[in-house]
Amino acid sequence: MRILVTGKKGQVATALKVIGAETGVEILTFGRPEGDLANPQSLEAPIVAIEPDVIISSAAYTAVDKAESEAELAEAVNVKGPGELARIANQLDIPILHLSTDYVFDGEKSDPYVETDKTNPVGIYGKTKLEGELAIAKATPNHVILRTAWVYSPYGNNFVKTMLRLGETRESLDVVVDQRGCPTSALEIARGLVEVAKTVTRSDDLTLRGIFNLTGQGEATWAEFATVIFDEAHRRGRKLVHVNSISSTEYPTPAKRPKNSRLSGEKLFKTYSVRLAPWQTSLEECLDALIAQPDKKRFIKGKQL
Repeated sequence: MRILVTGKKGQVATALKVIGAETGVEILTFGRPEGDLANPQSLEAPIVAIEPDVIISSAAYTAVDKAESEAELAEAVNVKGPGELARIANQLDIPILHLSTDYVFDGEKSDPYVETDKTNPVGIYGKTKLEGELAIAKATPNHVILRTAWVYSPYGNNFVKTMLRLGETRESLDVVVDQRGCPTSALEIARGLVEVAKTVTRSDDLTLRGIFNLTGQGEATWAEFATVIFDEAHRRGRKLVHVNSISSTEYPTPAKRPKNSRLSGEKLFKTYSVRLAPWQTSLEECLDALIAQPDKKRFIKGKQL
């Protein structure tokens, strides 16, 4: 199976290359300068030439706060680009798997969100990601939209790496305690995507298409997540950093964020038998890769970092 993945250096694209090597699936990453999501007309020729069996749309404009002042660019990358990818997939008669976000919800629900819950994004980023979902669904029925959240990994920029970097020079950090979600490893996302791709390319079953949630098991607030990061880093030889729990009002940001970002993964499990590992387990894998330990090189699944 040949999978074309948008994005070359993103967390999920990088993780897919690792999992592809691990599982024998051919992963071809695709991005600038060959094709640019912000310039949709640049996409068709190189994708057709590659002749993929499935497209995974993982690249996105993800600067949540910056999107408030760059709405036009966010729309180009998160709406027009994915819509064109879906059109090309439909033309090639292949499925498209698209990564979306918990930010399509407003966070006011008390329980974990399911796929049929009403969407109501509260910021530009979430609005463009929702519009991207709609553009894909309009362009092709052969789509699988997977909403994920709080992505971290040994690659790229993410919360875990930021906490480790800040913890090197500080004794304590203020972290928001009134936003709760499902921390999710990009490597686990990649494993899930490969399994979904294998299944959806073999069957025309309509129940395999549509919207699904794809997150790590378990939940945490940002403050709880940070506390576990620092505790586990301390077990690996780093100094212990104290986390001060603060409210969102004490840490104002340009973009409003949902207080409840929890997503239920039951539909994905019932349909595909795919369930991601608990985030605490995946975090240990991530920290083992990021923190050099005595007599232990920085490897993850056979790839040296």
